[in-house]
Amino acid sequence: MDNTATSDNTATSDNTATSDNTATFVIVGGGLAGARAAEGIREEGFSGRVVLVAGEDEFPYIRPPLSKEYLGGTAERDSIFVHPAEWYSEQNVDVLRGRTASALSTETHEVTLDNGEVLHYDKLLLATGAGSRRFPGPGVDLPGVYHLRTVGESESLHEALKAGGKKVVIVGAGWIGLEVASAARQYGNEVTVLGRETVPLNVAVGDEVGSVFGELHRQNGVTLRMETGVKEIVGVASGVTGVLLDGDHDDSPSDTGPDAGEIVPADVVVVGIGAIPNVGLAKDAGLNVDNGIVVDASFRTSNPDVYAVGDVASVFHPVLGHHLRIEHWGNAEKAGVAAGRSMAGSDVEYDEIPYFYTDQFDLGMEYSGYGELAKDADVVFRGDRDKREFIAFWVADRRVVAGMNVNVWDVNETVQNLIRSRVSVDPAALADESNSLEALITTQPEPA
Repeated sequence: MDNTATSDNTATSDNTATSDNTATFVIVGGGLAGARAAEGIREEGFSGRVVLVAGEDEFPYIRPPLSKEYLGGTAERDSIFVHPAEWYSEQNVDVLRGRTASALSTETHEVTLDNGEVLHYDKLLLATGAGSRRFPGPGVDLPGVYHLRTVGESESLHEALKAGGKKVVIVGAGWIGLEVASAARQYGNEVTVLGRETVPLNVAVGDEVGSVFGELHRQNGVTLRMETGVKEIVGVASGVTGVLLDGDHDDSPSDTGPDAGEIVPADVVVVGIGAIPNVGLAKDAGLNVDNGIVVDASFRTSNPDVYAVGDVASVFHPVLGHHLRIEHWGNAEKAGVAAGRSMAGSDVEYDEIPYFYTDQFDLGMEYSGYGELAKDADVVFRGDRDKREFIAFWVADRRVVAGMNVNVWDVNETVQNLIRSRVSVDPAALADESNSLEALITTQPEPA
């Protein structure tokens, strides 16, 4: 990026703080969203002080490789960082590594750090992300039990898996669980995935598409045990030895299911049961919190000088007409820049289509769309499901509301355009590969 942006203030705002080079913007959170926000702030021309508070003793990095390429040993450590270290000094962004915010006063415009340091801000961005949902039962602290959220946790898990020959049990059949299963199998470990769902990923993509991933893992030697739950993780002082099943797949532990009392042997247990937004700082400061920090489409919280973005933010989405919290890389990537620009005075209304991707064994895919609209939609397949080379479209009222390209590339932009157009489509024409997707976007969208 051209460093002249730091001295050429072109932002316009009714808040004079954005045009005052003595103003201070503070970003709390050292992940992708926070780093991209700093980028957006400078791109918009803000020339004042920018301070980024990073809880880990690392420069901001990208999390998807932690369960994909980096965990699998195909990516170097340097590849996970959002910017090289020198970028922050070039852009006059002060990065306080290994520091967390312990208190926030919106009245005095001050953030107190864990070391007692107090930062004054003119505008503040909360990009505090989410933390791993820890296994709630006994045995969670045994050696050999892993949660996966940080680069350190990824490196520890890599060390446990890389030699192969281990019995690995993964609790949770979502994206993280299946990505870890793929890496663990490719290292030569014996892998069992335990899921409460009927089909892996059915909460995210439904049974039809989830079954594609289930078959992929079975063909690669993963044991999938669905519709079962975990009562506790068992072991001895030196480490985990197994996972005790409760035999039930709802949220109430039961001793009556067919698997009740069975212990699945394990040398390594990985817990992948979701994440919880880190809202404590915002809640204690009196900001509006409801499944995340509630913000408008410009990322403003209930306090006009405080913004929020990324995994922690519940953002008003103009297309859906309500708030939406998204925990995927694509959201942090684009929303981070938009939030930074908004802080610096740009007129922002964030309406991007949610996007994420995965890599498992020889399957790569991209997903774009509105998950909540896809839940009751019909799935239309275009391509070869058996070869796992296809595009799946979720169609509701003859409109595409989501799309997933599996081992089919350079089509995601077209899929997003199809969703955005709201054009009425014939499902048969959509499935017919002789019809170009671009040609289907031919009519004007009907009124919402």
